[in-house]
Amino acid sequence: MSTKYGCFEDEYEVFEELGKGHFAIVKRCVDKTTSKQFAGKLIRKKRVCRGVPMEDIEREINTLKKLDHPNIIRLHEVFDTGQTVVLLLELVCGGELFDFVVEHKQLSESQTVHIVRQILEAVQHMHSQHIAHLDLKPENILLMEKTPLPTIKVIDFGLSQELDAVSEIKTVFGTPEFVAPEVVNFETLSLATDMWAIGVITYILLSGSSPFLGEDKQQTYTNVSTGTYSFDHSSFADVTSLAKDFITKLLKKLPRDRNSVSQCLKHQWIQPQVPDVIASPLSLF
Repeated sequence: MSTKYGCFEDEYEVFEELGKGHFAIVKRCVDKTTSKQFAGKLIRKKRVCRGVPMEDIEREINTLKKLDHPNIIRLHEVFDTGQTVVLLLELVCGGELFDFVVEHKQLSESQTVHIVRQILEAVQHMHSQHIAHLDLKPENILLMEKTPLPTIKVIDFGLSQELDAVSEIKTVFGTPEFVAPEVVNFETLSLATDMWAIGVITYILLSGSSPFLGEDKQQTYTNVSTGTYSFDHSSFADVTSLAKDFITKLLKKLPRDRNSVSQCLKHQWIQPQVPDVIASPLSLF
C-alpha cells in the first residue's frame, strides 16, 4: 500500500464527524467510485509547535500495515494532502466500549469475558510482532454492533511502539487511569505495559468504577505508581473469585510479575467453558 498525494476530496466525499482528538478528527468518508464507506482519520501534520510529527504518523501507518486480525481496525488507504494525512480505516458503527459500559453501568461476567477475550486475541497478534499498543482503554475499543455480546475492534495506534531487545522506550503519555506504574515512573516500557491496561479495563467492565482514579490527575498517578487498589465490596460482591484472580494477576506493580497475553488466554476465567461457571457462581465453593 503506497501513500497517495493530492486532493483527497477528488476521490472521497466527506461527511459527519465521528470523533476527534488533540490533532486528529475522524469523519465518515465515501469512495466516489465504489460508494464504500470508511472512517477517515484526518491527522494534522506538525507545523512549528502544533500537530503530529510526520515520524509519528508514519509509525502509526506502518503499524497498521503490519497488523491483520479480525479484532483490530483495518487500514484501507493513505492520503497526504500536504498539511494533513488521511488514514482511510474500516468503518465501525457500534460505538465505543466506553459508552457501552456507561449505558450498562457494569457488565455481567459472561459479557466481560466475551469482550476481554477478544481484546486479548487482538493484543496477542500485536505482541507476536513485538508491537505494544500503549493506549488501551474503553474509548479505543469500538463495537461492530450494538448487541449484548458485541464483536470488538481495537483502534488508535498513535502511541504504539515496536519494542525490541535493543531500544529502550519511555513515555509519559497515555490516559492517567489506564497507564502502568512504569509509565508514571518514566521507566522502560514493555509488552507487559499493555497487560496492566487490560487489567484496568476488566476491573471497569465488571464494576463500573476505575481502580486507580483519584480526585485529580496527580492523585491518580500516585495511586497507579503505588499500585494500590481494592475490590470494593458493593461493586464486586457478586463477582467470582476467578474474575478477581484474573485481574490480580495483571495489576502487578512490576511488569515481570504480570501475566502475559498467552497466560491470560489460558486462564480458567477466560477459557470457553467459563460461562457455565459464571452462570452458577456457587459451584466455585
